[in-house]
Amino acid sequence: MKKTIGWLVALVVVVAVGFGVWRYRKAHAAPAVTYKTAPVTRRHIVGRVTASGTLSALVTVQVGTQVSGRIQKLYADYNSQVKKGELVAKIDPQLFEAALQQAQANYLQAKAGVAEAKAAASNADKVDARTKALFAQSLAAQSDLDTADANVQSTHAAVDAAEAQMAQASAQLHTAQVNLSYTSIISPIDGVVISRSVDVGQTVAASLSAPTLFTIAQDLTKMQVDTNVAEGDVGRLKVGMKTYFTVDSFPGQRFFGTIRQIRNAATTVQNVVTYDAVIDVDNTDLRLRPGMTANVTVIYDERKNALAVPNAALRFRPPPSLAGSAPGAGTAGGGAHHHARGAASAAAASEGPEAKTLWVLRGATPQAITVHVGLTDGTVTEIVDGDLKEGDAVVTDTTGGDSGSAPPSGGGGGFRMRL
Repeated sequence: MKKTIGWLVALVVVVAVGFGVWRYRKAHAAPAVTYKTAPVTRRHIVGRVTASGTLSALVTVQVGTQVSGRIQKLYADYNSQVKKGELVAKIDPQLFEAALQQAQANYLQAKAGVAEAKAAASNADKVDARTKALFAQSLAAQSDLDTADANVQSTHAAVDAAEAQMAQASAQLHTAQVNLSYTSIISPIDGVVISRSVDVGQTVAASLSAPTLFTIAQDLTKMQVDTNVAEGDVGRLKVGMKTYFTVDSFPGQRFFGTIRQIRNAATTVQNVVTYDAVIDVDNTDLRLRPGMTANVTVIYDERKNALAVPNAALRFRPPPSLAGSAPGAGTAGGGAHHHARGAASAAAASEGPEAKTLWVLRGATPQAITVHVGLTDGTVTEIVDGDLKEGDAVVTDTTGGDSGSAPPSGGGGGFRMRL
């Protein structure tokens, strides 16, 4: 009886241990690998570069003043049409008129001084002539002759000094006349006043720099957009490319333009390098205004009916269980990726399409294939060549198993877009 009970206890213990081991293995067993796929399709792929910019007139002139004073009168206001040479503002001229009168008086005084000096020189010449005649007749001493010669030289030098003073007074008179003319603010171009910075009675000081009174745009029927294009995209743009843009003032409407210039001067803001692509815009209807923000799109290339895969498939990295099946290496994340990068480097060196590795689900197990990629729109990428056809299921991610796909590596297509 005791032996029977002992065997039963041992059997129960064995069964319990076996059941526990079975439960433990079941709880810690790796779940089955499930592959997420997407079909290879035919797509119309459009390569775009997007950027923001600001609208402005082709020619914008800031009209300032070169003299200080109080604004006496304004002859132009916001949106005023002005002509070249037209009076747009007047600075109180009283002080400058007084300075001009003083300069005129100084000039007249200097002119009179010249006449007086010339008269003295003429008299000295006559005295010198008489003294020489008397000296020849022994009726004048040598000292008298020397004195007469000295007076001639002195009076003629006085004439030169008086003429120099008159020239200086003339220059001061011209300066006073010019300063008085600067009290009349003249428009330098035909255009439209887009801003006015002063009011009547306001005092402007031009001691250090010329203050701006008006900003005049030459012709608002022809405008330009100065865009900030990222350095990764500027290489895709060319002069003459067609563009379109939208502005917040007219939602849903597109305005069209042409790239006129891509400037070489770089602008760096928070370690982001951008370049100014200048776009010419026709604004005959005057709907666009200076300072508006434009959201610009440039279509630099497109493919119709192209074989395309999602960018997620190009970023997919297989679990270690599939690593050995990658082409040309032991691991897809290592050798295959290295192979793809090597192929990409060689392709880049010859300006050909970039090589990438795709995983295609054929049957129950994914197979690695090498393809060459082309244009991308940021979501899907064109497949230029490779063992791939429409309808194939490319792997984009995995769930379960011993590993999932690695995090995205930052780019999918042969040409990475910044949107």
